[in-house]
Amino acid sequence: MQMHQSTIDPQEVAKFEAMAAEWWDPNGKFKPLHMLNPTRLDYITSQIAAEFGRDLSSPAPFDGLRILDIGCGGGLLSEPMARLGATVVGADAAERNIPVAQVHAENAGLDINYRFTTAEDLAAAGETFDVALNMEVVEHVADPQNYLNACQTLLKTGGLMICSTINRNPKSYMMAIVGAEIVMRWLPKGTHDWKKFITPDELFELIETAGLRPVDRKGFVFNPALWKWSLSDRDLSVNYVTASTKVA
Repeated sequence: MQMHQSTIDPQEVAKFEAMAAEWWDPNGKFKPLHMLNPTRLDYITSQIAAEFGRDLSSPAPFDGLRILDIGCGGGLLSEPMARLGATVVGADAAERNIPVAQVHAENAGLDINYRFTTAEDLAAAGETFDVALNMEVVEHVADPQNYLNACQTLLKTGGLMICSTINRNPKSYMMAIVGAEIVMRWLPKGTHDWKKFITPDELFELIETAGLRPVDRKGFVFNPALWKWSLSDRDLSVNYVTASTKVA
């Protein structure tokens, strides 16, 4: 398989290849994502509904929308999108993730098109989508700007990109590296490289340079007392999410 290598970091891909079998274990190496997923989905679904005028209380509110889950992993976001009626393509550069995602979707009775590919290859093939979910990926690529350029190409005019990542500051180092990887051992040591984290202002600049218009950003905040995540308008100090659109 020929793949554009401009933004792929082989060391980052190898990390997730090694953990592929644990995607659907809520107490495994992806426990942080399972804990965060309901809050991620609340944000994603509300942004899509607002952008495309959909009623989330209807039986299949995303019917007719083509959604790309780039860096789909085991399908933690692809499956809910399919259940909401969207046509979903899940793409990942870690080949071992794809059969894990396929088997889980088949067992759930969901029709999801999972592919071992990259954003660049999808763009080169002329694929386009109404929505691109770009969650916790940009901090793992070799060239964030070129990667986001490819994501922009993949969006139809009027399309929406949801992009989340981790801020770069002392607090994020303590929470995402020391806390999650060393103290809590939720993730293997070395899963994240603090130097590759991106501040919200930096991400907005990258998004705008790619030709997208940022329209929203929120923080994902973990409350250790309640042991749950929530959205915040103000606290973007560690995990955060952005929404941007492709205008004519």
